[in-house]
Amino acid sequence: MAPPTDSPIVVIGAGPAGLTAGYLLAQRGLPVVVLESDPDYVGGISRTATYKGYHFDIGGHRFFSKSAQIENLWSEILPADLLERPRSSRIYYQGKFYSYPLKAGEALRNLGAIQAGRCLLSYLKRRLFPIRRPKNLEEWVSNQFGRRLYEIFFQTYTEKVWGMKCTEISADWAAQRIKGLSLSKAILDACGLKRWVGQEGSIKTLIHSFRYPRLGPGMLWNAAAEKMQAMGGRLEMGVTMERCRFDAASRTWTVDVVGADGRRRSLPARHVISSAPLRDLVLGLDPAASPAARAAASALKYRDFLTVAVILRDRGRMHDNWIYIHDPGVRVGRIQNFKSWSPEMVPHPETACYGLEYFCFEGDNLWTSPDEQLKALAVDELVKLGLADRVDVLDGCVVRQRKAYPVYDDRYKANVQIIKQELKTRFPGLHAIGRNGMHQYNNQDHSMMTACLCVENIAHGDERFDLWKVNEDAEYHEDAGTSNQGASGLRSVPTAAKP
Repeated sequence: MAPPTDSPIVVIGAGPAGLTAGYLLAQRGLPVVVLESDPDYVGGISRTATYKGYHFDIGGHRFFSKSAQIENLWSEILPADLLERPRSSRIYYQGKFYSYPLKAGEALRNLGAIQAGRCLLSYLKRRLFPIRRPKNLEEWVSNQFGRRLYEIFFQTYTEKVWGMKCTEISADWAAQRIKGLSLSKAILDACGLKRWVGQEGSIKTLIHSFRYPRLGPGMLWNAAAEKMQAMGGRLEMGVTMERCRFDAASRTWTVDVVGADGRRRSLPARHVISSAPLRDLVLGLDPAASPAARAAASALKYRDFLTVAVILRDRGRMHDNWIYIHDPGVRVGRIQNFKSWSPEMVPHPETACYGLEYFCFEGDNLWTSPDEQLKALAVDELVKLGLADRVDVLDGCVVRQRKAYPVYDDRYKANVQIIKQELKTRFPGLHAIGRNGMHQYNNQDHSMMTACLCVENIAHGDERFDLWKVNEDAEYHEDAGTSNQGASGLRSVPTAAKP
């Protein structure tokens, strides 16, 4: 029996993936309800938090995609409020700042002749004697750049982000996020020798600018939510999914939810689109998923983080969008300068607002520290890094973000594969999308693409697109080239799945 066409499509989560799905479904005239557990904000990790007129980007979100479809969708949702912003980022290591992407001449000067020589020899050694079939991040990065450069520019920051040794992180993460970098090509490019490289091996440069909403990424997702509702879609805030029940006879779903007031109710659905953490979705299925799928879901891990926003007098010490802190002497992993993302995020031009990001696990000593203690830590570390004077600090606040990053440990891939097969064979009409929804480290545009293709599948009543292939082989370092052939760093653009 086919599901009734008058039942709504229920979307769990109002982040980039969930709201993209809701917006496109409403645009097609299909009944849709989007559920968001946060009582105040849409956008998920791409929301914009506010404090006394200051706006904070939770994690940093550039609006850039190799997909024209996604770029056009951003323009459609927020046509008059997307700024063109210059990209600027650096790495802090042993008291010195390095441009990011690395500039060969600057890096050699900062490292010194002896250290630079060691890096080069280490690189040549690994290129001549690579590790066969690297299994973890340490082995993969050492293969690409040599052991010394791995230790300087990858190890400390990566271990801060994930809270585990690089030997415990799957090589898949490195292959997905940094595959496009080539040390030899970067040196040629930085030294102005790329003209000697033929068109077949042409070096693509990393993007130098990106679009950004005037008041942060939440501005776009607020607009998406408003437009979705204007087209007939529903948005319910402060509502958490507790269970998804499937009736095999009628092929219909019922989503059990609880509101912020504790009131429970049930929503019928002909399809359920979930951007909720994959672990929570699987453990909330009725009938229960198989023991193997439940065990796989329970094993999935997530990394959380918090942002300490520090408001201070602007002395012009930081012009970057963000700085990566490769220094084990401080706990901060990355520092954002919200004024460089958009001047309108800072209401008083004589001030600046820095966001210090601390990666942690929910419930650990950082996560549970009082806000005043976290603000004091952030100020101490800003002073230690030479980015502020204590007398210039005016105010601050703390924003916590749960389940910011799906963890790529050595078992994640096998666990996700078990879950994928379970959903496909036992739970038709249930669609996983987005970063946490698929346990894939998607960028914002990749998450949106999974939603776009999911809507296409639902509209056509088939599975013409395989959502799990979005970003499967994509790389983190986007380039400015336009060709999909032979260019390094292109974000993947999905195609229809083969029948």
